Amino acid sequence: MLFLGIDLGSSSVKLSVFDPEKGSTIGAVSVPDFEMPIIAQKFGWAEQDPESWWQFVKDGIQQLGLKSNIDLKKIAGIGIAYQMHGLVLTDENLNPVRSSIIWCDSRAAIIGDEIYDKMGAENCQQQILGSPGNFTASKLKWVKENEPQVFEKAKYMMLPGDFIAAKLSKTAQISTSGLSEAALWNFSEGKLATEILSQMGLPEAIVPEIVSNFGIQATVHAEIAQELGLNPAVKITYRAGDQPNNALSLNVLKPGEIATTAGTSAVVYAVSDQDAYDKQNRINTFLHVNNTEAEKRNGVMLCINGSGILYQWLRKIMSVDKAELIAYETLNAEAAKVEAGSNGLRFYPFGNGVERIFNNKNATSGIQNLNFNIHQPSHLVRAACEGIVFAMNYGFDVMKEVGVSGTVVRAGNSNLFLSPVFREIFTNTTQTTLELYNTSGAEGAARGAAYGYGYYSSLEEAFQGLQCLDRIEPNKILTSQYQDLYQEWKNHIKIEQQ
Repeated sequence: MLFLGIDLGSSSVKLSVFDPEKGSTIGAVSVPDFEMPIIAQKFGWAEQDPESWWQFVKDGIQQLGLKSNIDLKKIAGIGIAYQMHGLVLTDENLNPVRSSIIWCDSRAAIIGDEIYDKMGAENCQQQILGSPGNFTASKLKWVKENEPQVFEKAKYMMLPGDFIAAKLSKTAQISTSGLSEAALWNFSEGKLATEILSQMGLPEAIVPEIVSNFGIQATVHAEIAQELGLNPAVKITYRAGDQPNNALSLNVLKPGEIATTAGTSAVVYAVSDQDAYDKQNRINTFLHVNNTEAEKRNGVMLCINGSGILYQWLRKIMSVDKAELIAYETLNAEAAKVEAGSNGLRFYPFGNGVERIFNNKNATSGIQNLNFNIHQPSHLVRAACEGIVFAMNYGFDVMKEVGVSGTVVRAGNSNLFLSPVFREIFTNTTQTTLELYNTSGAEGAARGAAYGYGYYSSLEEAFQGLQCLDRIEPNKILTSQYQDLYQEWKNHIKIEQQ
């Protein structure tokens, strides 16, 4: 018996097959070979084609069978992790009626602000622990207001992972935690936030069947199972947004435990047993994957939009005279050539839409103190790493203000955390111990699928085999140095006025 994990990101789709008897991944692929494009027809917009996601998922499953020599018929359950907050609208046949408005799209922020003001801060925060902001519900209202003919065609609204599950099963569903990601979960009453829908003039019928994160949600449709070479009895048994799933992957399930990741965006995600929220809406609270009526579990999250996407931009800039793109490992090696502080160069990584930590406003982006006679490409890379971590620490400080903090942070040994320089900056700027694990979002989704299927009796059992690869402690001298650098960087942030 095997379990498949699908991790739908904005750069690629990663898939892993997990063998619970061995307690390890036996096959993994990433598709496509290139980074998936983001369509930006206007400044602040970001869209992707849902049908391309589906094609890449199918390609990945077939690659697992062919290249990894995995018997796909042995897959009993499928878990799906996905980029959060995106809006997918489909007709009754589950065909998209427009491109997906994805997580970093800023166009609907003003709509969320208007609804927040209309409902009143206290009322809104009591219900959804924040503002509708730039989340999925606001994006849905934007479509209704600006593309009424498209909205008329829409039968279901879903998040990106729900769309993949729907294509597999031919059943439209959304999870409870997914609703909280969409700003459509009433935390005080434990149900769909119908008042938000009403205030936005949105029909409740557009919300599909609501399911739990774990459990037998749907069976893969017979036609799809045959097309992909899967067992016709295979079930979808887990789904979650990428950040709650990243926390699950790292066995971050209890209050006080913290996960982080630095992929396209940079995120710190802490588990709480309280309905914690920030009155200024700089951070956000969602239902964690293991939340139950009997045991409250929320995920308090900060997000910095410009992280891996900044590193991707640097990679392109530094490859302009090359036959092909340089490797990320080369960037990491360049950063290591420069001492802390990047010889005065400062990078502000706020170039990927409005930032939540600044109340959905634009902030300073770009490079400061550039000297053409001093600074080399290596300084630029190091300054970018420092800027990303400093932005994360800015949000970390906000989390502390609402009573969410910890001294140990867990991360997967991937993306920017593969860089020793980035790890050094993170540990000493945040003044936390960093634990690195050899896992991935796709493996976490597969373990989640095994638990949702019933193979494991508890999540603790599902993660018994997870081992820490490295534990990096702050250095007193470096901590002092990075605190000074952080404060200097922080003092030069400029936020647009509305």
